[in-house]
Amino acid sequence: MQRREFLIQTAKAGAAALAVTGAGIWLAGRSVTKRDSIFHIPDYSVGKEKLARDVVVARGADARAMIETGLRVMGGIEKFVTAGDKVLIKPNAGFDRPPILGATTSPQVVTAIVELCLAAGAREVIVTDNPINSPQASFARSQIAPAAEQAGGKVYYLTGRDFEETAVGGIAIGNFSVCAGVLHDVDRVIGVPTLKDHNLSGMSFAMKNWYGLLGEGRNRFHQDIHNVIADLALMIKPTLIIGDATRILTRHGPTGGSPADVKPGATIILSTDAVAVDALGIELLGRTPQQCRSILLAAERGIGSADPRALRYEEVAV
Repeated sequence: MQRREFLIQTAKAGAAALAVTGAGIWLAGRSVTKRDSIFHIPDYSVGKEKLARDVVVARGADARAMIETGLRVMGGIEKFVTAGDKVLIKPNAGFDRPPILGATTSPQVVTAIVELCLAAGAREVIVTDNPINSPQASFARSQIAPAAEQAGGKVYYLTGRDFEETAVGGIAIGNFSVCAGVLHDVDRVIGVPTLKDHNLSGMSFAMKNWYGLLGEGRNRFHQDIHNVIADLALMIKPTLIIGDATRILTRHGPTGGSPADVKPGATIILSTDAVAVDALGIELLGRTPQQCRSILLAAERGIGSADPRALRYEEVAV
């Protein structure tokens, strides 16, 4: 090799090494910046003084009619959604299961809520969850995707880019990966859980539904499930919770095993208080709060009420 060629190749190698080193330093700086920047979830709640009731239980055969009636008794959809709002709907779409198994939120309930939000003037309604199974398969087989899209909503499939270290401030969860990429970009958050048995916690409903906002590594939280669920209720202050108890998975939850495990519920529960919704849900399952300790723990910590009938409570038949 000629000396000139040797010097040229040496110079190129040195430049490449410097570029790699510089990129490494730059990326390291970015990662440190991201770790030091903790996302804080906004408060999406509506002041109770603006509402006519704290809890409404609607019973009937038609999901949309129950939701519309419940909202009217609460003070009207306009108390929760106003013109120009971007609304996040958080159903339970956690599993690749058909609606008949009761493991996911009823598609009829999702359709009604999306349509009502758009009718109230929402500029956009997005529907998201972080399923245990494949997101596309879970949203499709649960029929939540077509229900949302046909109603005018948009299903948002979460990716790793959406998750960011977030301040939770709980007992079992301090900071953790949460889908901040979605939460920072919406004006309203409506939880739409489905009522079902859960083999670890006793029940999955309003508080447990927020588990679907967490990112990778969340399985470890099953070790302290009751405190974790209470922390989830602390983590997010939603605009509204519309609890789907139109049918109830009574056993083999949370995934469901057979249509025989599901019974008619014919109930929708509306509130801004996730603890109160869960207290009513555990009754519908024929159990007590002692069998779902997250309710008692959350109430003891002042996150919500385990005695919903002591609040401004109303039941309506539709």
